[in-house]
Amino acid sequence: MAKKKTENYDNSGGGTNGDQDFEDEPNFEDQPDFVDDVSEEELVGDLLKQKPCETDGVENVIIVDNIPKVGPSRQEKLKIVIEKLFSSVGPIVNVYYPKDEEGNTKGYVFLEYKNSENAEEAVKSLNGHRLDKSHTFQVNLFSDFQKYENIPKDWDPPTSQPFKIQNDLYTFLTEPDAQDQYCVVASTAPQAVQVQFWQNAQPEPVELLTRERFTDTFVKWSPLGTYIVTFHKQGVAIWGGSSFTKINKFPHTGTQIVDFSPCEQYLVTYGPSANGQKIIIWDIRTGVEKRSFISDGSSNMSMFRWSKDDKYVARMGDSAIHIYETPSFYLLDLKSIKVTGIKNFSWSPTDNIIAYWVAEETDVPAKVTLMEIPKKREIRTKNLFNVADCKIHWQKSGDFLCVKVDRFSKSKKDKKDADVKFLGMFYNFEIFHMREKDIPVDSVEIKDTILAFAWEPVGSKFAIIHGEPSSANVSFYNTKKGQEPILIKKMEKKVCSHLFWSPRGQFIVLANCQMGSFEFVDTNDFVIMNSGNHYCASEVEWDPTGRYVVTGITSWKVNEDHGYYVWSFQGRILRRVNLKNFIQFLWRPRPPTLLTDQQQQEIKKNLKKYYAQFESKDRVRLTRASKEILEKRAKLREQFMEYRTKRVAEWESQKYRRLQLRNNIDTDALESDPNNVEEEVVEFLIKEDTILLE
Repeated sequence: MAKKKTENYDNSGGGTNGDQDFEDEPNFEDQPDFVDDVSEEELVGDLLKQKPCETDGVENVIIVDNIPKVGPSRQEKLKIVIEKLFSSVGPIVNVYYPKDEEGNTKGYVFLEYKNSENAEEAVKSLNGHRLDKSHTFQVNLFSDFQKYENIPKDWDPPTSQPFKIQNDLYTFLTEPDAQDQYCVVASTAPQAVQVQFWQNAQPEPVELLTRERFTDTFVKWSPLGTYIVTFHKQGVAIWGGSSFTKINKFPHTGTQIVDFSPCEQYLVTYGPSANGQKIIIWDIRTGVEKRSFISDGSSNMSMFRWSKDDKYVARMGDSAIHIYETPSFYLLDLKSIKVTGIKNFSWSPTDNIIAYWVAEETDVPAKVTLMEIPKKREIRTKNLFNVADCKIHWQKSGDFLCVKVDRFSKSKKDKKDADVKFLGMFYNFEIFHMREKDIPVDSVEIKDTILAFAWEPVGSKFAIIHGEPSSANVSFYNTKKGQEPILIKKMEKKVCSHLFWSPRGQFIVLANCQMGSFEFVDTNDFVIMNSGNHYCASEVEWDPTGRYVVTGITSWKVNEDHGYYVWSFQGRILRRVNLKNFIQFLWRPRPPTLLTDQQQQEIKKNLKKYYAQFESKDRVRLTRASKEILEKRAKLREQFMEYRTKRVAEWESQKYRRLQLRNNIDTDALESDPNNVEEEVVEFLIKEDTILLE
């Protein structure tokens, strides 16, 4: 045992006493064979959690590689560009640029954010960002380097996954009779929307599937009918296959509108954000976010417009057109197309050509320009004067372009009067012949107010509604190669506001979407085949084959009488469906035919050969339908008789109880006994007339 020595000091001499006192002290040393089996975490775990670590805050740091290597004179400009770009995802706390002995940057930078969420967002949105032709950023989290350092040397091959049968997304095209599909959307409860999928079989449609709570608001088909998109609070999802299983989902909170690229490779979602409207472009098959944008505008109109082959997507900026190449989504040639005063633009549906128009300025006329992409070569320009507005209308086949020009009528009193006086408006239709040499332009002038314009989808005609809404005129023009547009028919005093061409051409519906009146016209001889009414109907939808038209009254417009009518192309009502809280009716689109124009013309010429075959199929279908109706009626009668027999037996079994309740009087036989009847004569005054006799 250790002893402690006690010292006593002598006040007089300062010496020590001869006798020294020692007392015992406890020994805290462990025994030689002692084993400590209690960890520090168990003893002071709460304190260890607060222990500082050298890696604290590392998850907030990112490394940006492949930045330009510049000298001291250009470093300030580089810092402004880097920090402006990366501060868009969150505030930057600290920045460090490593430098060599001469003071030049080494080509990478360390950036620290306030939290790890901002750092992860920077990696997600800016990794692969192209600063210029020679510098594309490689952005990584600083914490990832430790993960990459600890990669095991021995490689283990991945385990093979069991084969999963993929959904056939094109089963709807293999229907033997080529019957189209459609979906009907209706609200069943608040925030609960039901979607029904039907096949347009004859004589009655066949229900394929019903999904409860399939979407929060509405649905939308992709351009080729492969997918259907549903809207939810967290984002959107796309579905496909014979049973409409989920293909992919795209997280974008509050998505209000979506837009597909023409070839269904990409999806664009539009939704609100703190800084404005956020637009995200996604890869449909992988679900990967390709690029995102922030727009100050809150309009729901699609900002991005696609070329016909998905190679390019463009948007309009301040005095510029920004064209991005896919799949990198970098600017074409890394720069925008400067167009001072641009108002609108549109892609050709069949060629990589952009049509745009520029507003008129002082001493500078307005103009419409056609530009070839990717060469950015102007192939045609048309100057216009006294322009108030322009609308661009491409024909579906891309053979013609129509630019509707709203112009001011102006005049001057005399040469001394410098003030220009506007007398009113008149309208021009500038028709560009896209397939002819040098793209000649013809003009059609109309003095009346223009209410609607529409190209014939397949053909060379276009229709215009002009005049007063209560008594408008509908003019039909025909365009031919090397000729000016010719007025072929003018239908006067028509109460219509919209034009709906059949997707196969020739037939058109003249609609008044306020009153719900419709006229069905054959434009070969301009015969009105039929007219009908669907009061308050505001939705009109042709099926892809051009054989049926659907008009609908949605719950978004009126509070009652919701539903839809199905018409033949000749204007005969085939079905009336009343559906409470009806929202949408959408035909499923079909991809373009694989037949050439020559093959299609050959089929039309020989259509009489197939007539007997189609007639026999229709008779068999009707016979089968009649047989099915008779079987259905027999089944319903059998169910009713079974129910009646069950209830009669139950009534007979309760007879004893009825006698007890009625003092043993059998009242069942009273009503059937003809002698147990009391006859009563009742007289009452019906009418009283007073006649005066002369």
